[in-house]
Amino acid sequence: MASTPYIAAKKLIPLRDKMMEINWGLVALITTVACVGFAMLYSTAGGHFNPWAAPQMERFVVGFIILVAVACVDIRVWMGLAFPAYGFSVLLLIATAIAGRVGLGAQRWIELGPLALQPSELMKITLLLALSRYLHGLAPGEISKPLKLAVALALIAVPVALVEMEPNLGTATLLGLGGCALLFLAGLSWWWITPAAVGVAIAIPTAWEFVLHDYQKARVMTFLDPSTDALGAGWNITQAKIALGSGGLSGKGFLGGTQSRLNFLPEKETDFIFTTIGEEFGFLGSMALLILFGTVIFYGIKIAMSSRSQFGRLLAMGLTINFFLYIMINGLMVMGLVPVVGIPMPLVSYGGSAMMTVMFGFGLLMSVHVHRQVDVPRHSSGMI
Repeated sequence: MASTPYIAAKKLIPLRDKMMEINWGLVALITTVACVGFAMLYSTAGGHFNPWAAPQMERFVVGFIILVAVACVDIRVWMGLAFPAYGFSVLLLIATAIAGRVGLGAQRWIELGPLALQPSELMKITLLLALSRYLHGLAPGEISKPLKLAVALALIAVPVALVEMEPNLGTATLLGLGGCALLFLAGLSWWWITPAAVGVAIAIPTAWEFVLHDYQKARVMTFLDPSTDALGAGWNITQAKIALGSGGLSGKGFLGGTQSRLNFLPEKETDFIFTTIGEEFGFLGSMALLILFGTVIFYGIKIAMSSRSQFGRLLAMGLTINFFLYIMINGLMVMGLVPVVGIPMPLVSYGGSAMMTVMFGFGLLMSVHVHRQVDVPRHSSGMI
């Protein structure tokens, strides 16, 4: 006989109960990390809220409302919207390729009235939604069947190709890694994984010759030896290393950084903001932020493990892995351990599209938590 909680879980959860079920400890952690970002943007601007800290705070407030609203929507609704949301994101990427706004040598933004949207950021979330729904509908072991796997790979390949055309290698890499991680978590056989890894290794020379743009090749060569063009292509990473190293153990103190405030470091408010933390708060401050991030990731894994449904587990793990990849790639990038690829530090770097999509992602994660006991059929078209 089904337990009482399980029977109750099939029914609609009252809004008041949903608000009570939100993991407010995780929300507090997210807010703390965002506040670190506000402080760093304030410092980077020389002790001023404009032009970065104030707008970022406003975006976070809007994002906070989005998080709570998304968390209260039944997880079965999100499952029903998964494929339409994915399709809409693909259309936005196509529209961006046709009539997008060009900035910093890339065509990544599309104007929607007064808003400038970066569709690739939205795709990071909608791809996870669509893959989670597709994999949820498969029986155990079916993902290793060639036709089923081909559909999943197509879901990943389409946005990866469109984002790479912008060009945006960093985000395309994130999409590919996050999607493949979900396939692994869904039980993809090692008989597929091992040959695929070998195939990727073999394809690298071809990608270098025919896929990568000249500036992307320059980034790789600069990564291997920044000193070859320290005043040109190697400037960013050289200055980032100087900033991190000059912070020492405990840093120069809040507002005491020089690399960013004296404009030695380009993109100081976005991709390289972690260097400001290292310079002003040193190794200890940087580790404190990484511990906060690690705690958020722990909460994400815990939420995934507590979900009754395969859809909820995969979605929560996908969102958590995506968040982890953001942090790992940005951190390794500013330390010179991987080539510069233009990935922001989540919740900390300045950016509207990134902030909104990260908060939307956390809202979905919270929805999985709130509805963790809800029964989600394998072939649901939406709310039941």
